[in-house]
Amino acid sequence: MAETPVNPTQVFSIKEEVDAQMRKTLALVYNALKKKGYIAIDQIVGYLLSEDPTYITNYNNARSEIRKIDRDELLKVMVQNYLDLK
Repeated sequence: MAETPVNPTQVFSIKEEVDAQMRKTLALVYNALKKKGYIAIDQIVGYLLSEDPTYITNYNNARSEIRKIDRDELLKVMVQNYLDLK
C-alpha cells in the first residue's frame, strides 16, 4: 500500500492579518484626508490622541473605517515598528 503524503501544517498568524488590515485602513484614511486637502498626518495624530472622530473626514467612508481599529493596538504596533521590535 502506498502511503498518503502528509501535507505540512500551514502557519497562519492572526497578528499579521490584523497588522495588514490596520495598514490598509490607515492608507485609506490618509489618502482620503490628502484628497480633501488636510494635512493627513496631523489629522490622524489628532484622532489617535483624542479619539475625536471629527479629525477624520467622512469622505470615502474614512471616519467609519478608522473607528474599526483598536487605537491601543495601533499605537503598540506603531511603536514596535518605529523601534523595529517586531
